[in-house]
Amino acid sequence: MQRVETDREAWERALGEVARGVAANPGEGPPRLLEPGSAPPAGAAFIPPQPLELLGDASFRRLHGVRHAVVAGAMANGIASVELVEAMGRAGMLGFFGSAGLPVDAVERAVDRIQGGLGDKAPCGFNLIHSPSEPAIESAVVDLYLRRGVRLVEASAYLGLTPSVVRYRVSGIHRDERGRVVVPNRIVAKASRVEVASRFLAPPPEKILRELVAQGAISADQAAMAATIPMAEDLTAEADSGGHTDNQPLVVLLPTFLALRDRMAAEHGYDRPLRVGAAGGISTPWAAAGALAMGAAYLVTGSVNQACVEAGTSDAVRAMLAKAQQADVAMAPAADMFEMGVKVQVLKRGTMFAMRAAKLYEYYRAHDRIESIPEADRQALEKTIFRLPLSEVWEQTRAFFARRDPSQIARAEADPKIKMALVFRWYLGQASRWANVGEPSRAVDYQVWCGPAMAAFNDWTRGSFLEAPEARRAPDVALNILYNAAVLLRARAAAMQGVILPDGIPRLAPLPREEIEKRGAKP
Repeated sequence: MQRVETDREAWERALGEVARGVAANPGEGPPRLLEPGSAPPAGAAFIPPQPLELLGDASFRRLHGVRHAVVAGAMANGIASVELVEAMGRAGMLGFFGSAGLPVDAVERAVDRIQGGLGDKAPCGFNLIHSPSEPAIESAVVDLYLRRGVRLVEASAYLGLTPSVVRYRVSGIHRDERGRVVVPNRIVAKASRVEVASRFLAPPPEKILRELVAQGAISADQAAMAATIPMAEDLTAEADSGGHTDNQPLVVLLPTFLALRDRMAAEHGYDRPLRVGAAGGISTPWAAAGALAMGAAYLVTGSVNQACVEAGTSDAVRAMLAKAQQADVAMAPAADMFEMGVKVQVLKRGTMFAMRAAKLYEYYRAHDRIESIPEADRQALEKTIFRLPLSEVWEQTRAFFARRDPSQIARAEADPKIKMALVFRWYLGQASRWANVGEPSRAVDYQVWCGPAMAAFNDWTRGSFLEAPEARRAPDVALNILYNAAVLLRARAAAMQGVILPDGIPRLAPLPREEIEKRGAKP
């Protein structure tokens, strides 16, 4: 005798076929999957199809050449690796290579590999980070991107617009045969403050454009064209994320940026749309569905990507991230903006980095030079944190900047407080490298950028095939978040029409990518 499907099983199957419409009677009862193009019976509730490639903003998908409006955000020091960018691109999504913190020649090697591997067949982008203490490095990276034809960057950690990021945006600007302004270089700007977001949604500053004209970087005609376009057509609302963050809640930040987008579009009368995406906490279907329901044009994942096999980090770090729970993150001084007191969000479970980095910043605030730190304290720092004499740390630091940015050595030799900052930044920079390579003798000092989203992802995937670190692949993770968000949105659509779903429905569970592709593709 054939087993009869229960209402619960029928609803789980119907909601899961996200590319097909569903009809149901208000109240309790089984659903009916509709054939493509067919209409629901009169009086029935209708849950429309939700193909995954229609989630998010159509103009975002079209402009960037992606199938799905999902982005793997850049994570510094190559944690957002070549392999991660290529995997996301081949799966129809967008990945940004984590250029920040790397030497320019290492960034160029990554450009070689990604452009050689993906070519024009799949989308890709690279990070451009604000470097207030190293403007020459930021400028050199822009030179590299312009020389190599990198057409898409993710601008991050900007406190204001710099000549370098403006030069990247406006280089090559021209009019087509119809007179429309064409901007070859695109920016996806991450921000967590309105004042920064407004600068990216505005045209390039007139003062910087004048400077670029005077330098011969652009023509006067190009400057005039640049005054009619936004610095970035895509703005990511970066909420409570790993790394650089202001710990803003997404439910507050995203609507604020959406309202700002509308004001800026009306004020400037652009001939192209402005879009706002969501980042920070996007690690579960519930978070993704909420962001999409609020109007996010695209989703950006971060912390969860570092836990994937493609990430440029160590197996030790992946294992640590897989154990992260809700209270296992903390704020710590940022290596790139140490002197300014800027902080990044890091993992604190299994590492003492946050506490030790904070201690170094306390010494920096309290003293004007290394020599003014009490002798006993200096010895303790050398023994427990640096494990080297501070004089040797300075020699290593000096050698590093001799290769990277010699002007930093001159500044340090002229000002002992700057020298102290560079010595302390040695530890912060090395702590990230130790984590990435999995240096076992320094496990207690690992700096692992991580937001609370990691814990939510671990809770959601517990007991599934995505629980094991070695099974976590970035495209699989992204598609599972997107697919289950579609299932959840369909369940909410049913409930808002008076349909009473069985207890436990929807059941949001990770599935193999092949099954998601089958259920989620547009007919």
